[in-house]
Amino acid sequence: MISYPTSFYGTGEATSGIDKEWNVKSSEFSTKCSVPREFEGSGTAFSPEDFFLLSLQNCFIATFKVFAHYSKLNFDSLKVKAELIVDKDEKQKPVMKKLLMKIEFTNVSDQKKADILVKKTLENGFILQSVKTEITAELEYN
Repeated sequence: MISYPTSFYGTGEATSGIDKEWNVKSSEFSTKCSVPREFEGSGTAFSPEDFFLLSLQNCFIATFKVFAHYSKLNFDSLKVKAELIVDKDEKQKPVMKKLLMKIEFTNVSDQKKADILVKKTLENGFILQSVKTEITAELEYN
């Protein structure tokens, strides 16, 4: 049984310079980050924008896998290709405006059930529901 509240932890350490990478670490994993080229950085490692996109994309995948498991929906593969659009809001501030996800299933056992679970996932994913970003999903079945 999941107990709430639950916490996750992270650390980051950086030196000055827009072109220099820095280190980030979660409780168990570490990687390098950089300012993306689009914002005049080096673009040589994951950017905060990459992590934002991957967080939403992986929230979808993880939540869908849980719902599929408990609904006894089987599939050979689930592939999600995502595009994050950063644009300015009405106050001319940059925001994570839209996430477009192309979701492709291979050999899904019940397409109607998959459609329902995709909708349920988009409505209930913890991280998906914690952001103001507009999220759209396009489905494909093979």
